[in-house]
Amino acid sequence: MDSADWTVTLVGSVAAICTTGAFVPQVLRVWRLKSAREISLATFLVFAVGTFAWLVYGLFIGSLPVIAANAATFALAVTMVVAKWVYDRSPVAASSP
Repeated sequence: MDSADWTVTLVGSVAAICTTGAFVPQVLRVWRLKSAREISLATFLVFAVGTFAWLVYGLFIGSLPVIAANAATFALAVTMVVAKWVYDRSPVAASSP
């Protein structure tokens, strides 16, 4: 791998860490509060589908940063969808103001 390829991979990896990492605080907040009222189910469903498509794209082109970032982000998006479904149906969430 020459330095140009290494630089491209490094930039992709930094971007992947930042964009994927941005979802972690939201997932942790929903998990701690046991509430996903403020989360849009439609947004996270569409986002999960898009992330899965990027994951498949990464597999096709063999790009490790694209694969790793989108696998992790897809897992976080699915976690949010499941949390939304579970917490919005719980009696505690239904009785909260």
